[in-house]
Amino acid sequence: MAEARRSPAELRSMFGANLRILARSYPSISELSRQLGINRTQFNRYLSGESFPRPDVLARICAFFQVDARVLLEPVDAITKGSGPLTGEFLRDFVGAGANDVEEALFPSGFYRFSRRSFLDHNRFVSGLVRVFRDGNATYIRGYEARAAMIAQGLALTRDAREFRGLVLRQEEGVAALISRKGAMTASFNFLNRVTSFENNYWVGYVARTVRETPGSDRVVRMVYEHLGTSIGRAKQAGKAGGYCGIEDLLPFHQRLLQADAPFG
Repeated sequence: MAEARRSPAELRSMFGANLRILARSYPSISELSRQLGINRTQFNRYLSGESFPRPDVLARICAFFQVDARVLLEPVDAITKGSGPLTGEFLRDFVGAGANDVEEALFPSGFYRFSRRSFLDHNRFVSGLVRVFRDGNATYIRGYEARAAMIAQGLALTRDAREFRGLVLRQEEGVAALISRKGAMTASFNFLNRVTSFENNYWVGYVARTVRETPGSDRVVRMVYEHLGTSIGRAKQAGKAGGYCGIEDLLPFHQRLLQADAPFG
């Protein structure tokens, strides 16, 4: 194959050209090299095609940009054409841009206690626990539906049926998350922005679900997230307390932020 006969200089040149393309969406090369854990001077040598990364550094770069080792052999546009919808060429600079590098300061990793009004019963509320974590330059969210909510919808109570996962996106005034249970037959869209609190650990916004309109049920309700940190013990305690409840059973600051008696629109 022609690729196997490429000289080291040709490989360095291809890698440098691809790396320059991948780096275009980052306003600062210094910040990008910091996130990658690579010395700025050395990173510039990669960009110019003067130097080639060690295998472990190459693996780190590929994981960060969500590409594979073909960056040595093929133009990066050809590699990303077959990638996922958010990282492919069509959406990469639009929806995909918000999915990259959600800063820890904007939305920290760890466990969150959440509360919201029930979609099915206007007089009841739901509290629960989710985990936010990073993998490469993407931020994910994972949690489990309350058993009572699954029973109310006539759904199975297995762990797989209750689990939901989602992707967190940067927004101008906060973060959004697209979340679905396994099979992606329904989804929810969450928007949250940070509010002033003693520990600066609260977000408030709303959640909208992708179902048809029906009498007596809501499709959009206000939601509160409280960052608990990374303590497993504190997370377990919050998880055990989750489920259906009355407004009076929620923590006082959750009650205040949910504004249960105020119209929502």
